[in-house]
Amino acid sequence: MKTCLVVDDSRVIRKVARRILEDLGFEVAEASDGLEAMAWCSAVMPDMILLDWRMPGMDGLEFLRRLRAEPGGETPKVVFCSAETDLDRISEALDTGADEYIMKPFDGGIVAGKLDYLGLAA
Repeated sequence: MKTCLVVDDSRVIRKVARRILEDLGFEVAEASDGLEAMAWCSAVMPDMILLDWRMPGMDGLEFLRRLRAEPGGETPKVVFCSAETDLDRISEALDTGADEYIMKPFDGGIVAGKLDYLGLAA
């Protein structure tokens, strides 16, 4: 079973994402910020990471930079999931190493489409 780490400081967003991803056949873990996510990835590198941008402690962009520098950190597909609409900021996320970008709010169809595009569909 493929694994996904959902990283978002909103418990509601994590819960919604978990439900969608489990329905798509993923085993899901959650982290409330980048620091918690780094600890999780150090223990078990997931197949995919659904990543929020703005979080306390360590934001999504800093997490992504650190993840990609870790051994095995190039492996997970990273999908930024944010309300950020500035094209320069979205480009920055993709240039930093994100594989895709989803705007909030999102639904199961949007997530399934991105997973299919990334070759992660069940």
